[in-house]
Amino acid sequence: MERVPILKIGDILLVSIQIDMEDQVALQLQEDLADRIVATGCHGVIIDISALDIVDSFVGRTLATIAAISKVLDADTVVVGMRPAVAITLVELGLSLPGIRTALNVELGMELLARERSEDDEEPADEGDDIETPAVTTP
Repeated sequence: MERVPILKIGDILLVSIQIDMEDQVALQLQEDLADRIVATGCHGVIIDISALDIVDSFVGRTLATIAAISKVLDADTVVVGMRPAVAITLVELGLSLPGIRTALNVELGMELLARERSEDDEEPADEGDDIETPAVTTP
């Protein structure tokens, strides 16, 4: 069985799908990617599907599952290179791909992940924000 290569570029894992996504290949990618996220500590995943002419419902659901697993492992997912016919097919199948952001190409996907990461870094820590201090009254 063929495997989809997973490349590490900085804090991002790049998955470029250049083969037919049969069910077993999709399931193996899901497992391999989860292992690589844990092993590398990367916070972003880009899945390039520009070479795919068609995406069936199983592969579409697998992409959504990969995004959900990645999110649980503290990595955001961006799918790039989606052809119009693939987008139309996914919509017709009723697959909205929750949790997956999209970009036109790898470069824009990397910019999107970098922007999201910098916004996350700018958010103030919630240290003690939800603890109420009782008012002190003097007689």
